[in-house]
Amino acid sequence: QVQLEESGGGLAQAGGSLRLSCAASERTFSSSVMAWFRQAPGKEREFVAAIKWGRLDTYSADSVKGRFTIFRNNAKNTMVLQMNRLKPEDTAVYYCAAGPGVWPPRVVVTGYDSWGQGTQVTVSS
Repeated sequence: QVQLEESGGGLAQAGGSLRLSCAASERTFSSSVMAWFRQAPGKEREFVAAIKWGRLDTYSADSVKGRFTIFRNNAKNTMVLQMNRLKPEDTAVYYCAAGPGVWPPRVVVTGYDSWGQGTQVTVSS
């Protein structure tokens, strides 16, 4: 397992934007698929988006396509989830995850072996 450190999140109004970041070592990124999951109260943790670090391929859940963008910040060696046009149903704890470099990415929790501590995103209507 590797250590992942998340930052960002907070409170936004519907239609607004937030940005999440996930920091890890370059070694982690280069050999992994990095992903974001989220978990709303009373619901299972669900896949949001993933990036294949070396090739920069990305994949997003249908629920966030066109609104959320996952990308790599080379200067800071971090993974970023830019969330635009937020909806109240986006409210959840968001988790950064790292797993084996399998592509297309696994969209289940068991496909990842390292997790961040989670960061809260709350969208008000």
